[in-house]
Amino acid sequence: MSDPKNRSDAEWRQQLSPEQYRICREKGTEPPFTGEYWDVFSDGTYRCRGCGEPLFDADTKFDAGCGWPSFYAPKSETAIEEAFDGSHGMRRTEVMCRRCGCHLGHVFPDGPAPTGLRYCINSASIKLDEE
Repeated sequence: MSDPKNRSDAEWRQQLSPEQYRICREKGTEPPFTGEYWDVFSDGTYRCRGCGEPLFDADTKFDAGCGWPSFYAPKSETAIEEAFDGSHGMRRTEVMCRRCGCHLGHVFPDGPAPTGLRYCINSASIKLDEE
């Protein structure tokens, strides 16, 4: 595979399932309570489905009751990037993998301490590397 930032559409379609492609590349979302990781609390590191970049530590995952994997902090400040999302008549902050641009989900200011943030992430965008 080529450099993640320069991958062709065909390369992305070859790497990802149709559902993963819809979410990661077309900024889709999975229905709540249906993703692979919404109720998983195993130790490990959640990595980007698109490029393998470490994004979230399992010890920052919490049950937000929203039906998507939720974390209160990314693994590092350089792991993700944020952008304004005004789609669907809402004002939200989109979260993407900084390395490959994969759409991960959104971040909201209603999470637990110590950050007060809730990174609401699609299971299709991440892969758990269990320890």
